[in-house]
Amino acid sequence: MENENIQKPSFLFGKRNYIIMIVGLIFIALGFIFMAGGGSDNPAIFNEEIYNWQRIRLAPTLVIIGLGIEIYAILANPKK
Repeated sequence: MENENIQKPSFLFGKRNYIIMIVGLIFIALGFIFMAGGGSDNPAIFNEEIYNWQRIRLAPTLVIIGLGIEIYAILANPKK
């Protein structure tokens, strides 16, 4: 009967916060995936693909949006 009075430890955030955090991590992961590659094995050969729009504009934008989502997830209605 003593076990009935023991409470389970509660999570710091609610389910909604964790879902928002996962979405933010997906944005950050996509940003880093778009940044990857584009190099050349031979340093004498210049690869112009390193300057395409995915690496210059899309990837940093996705990472910044993901970080913003993460901050929002932490600050949005934390469980009391």
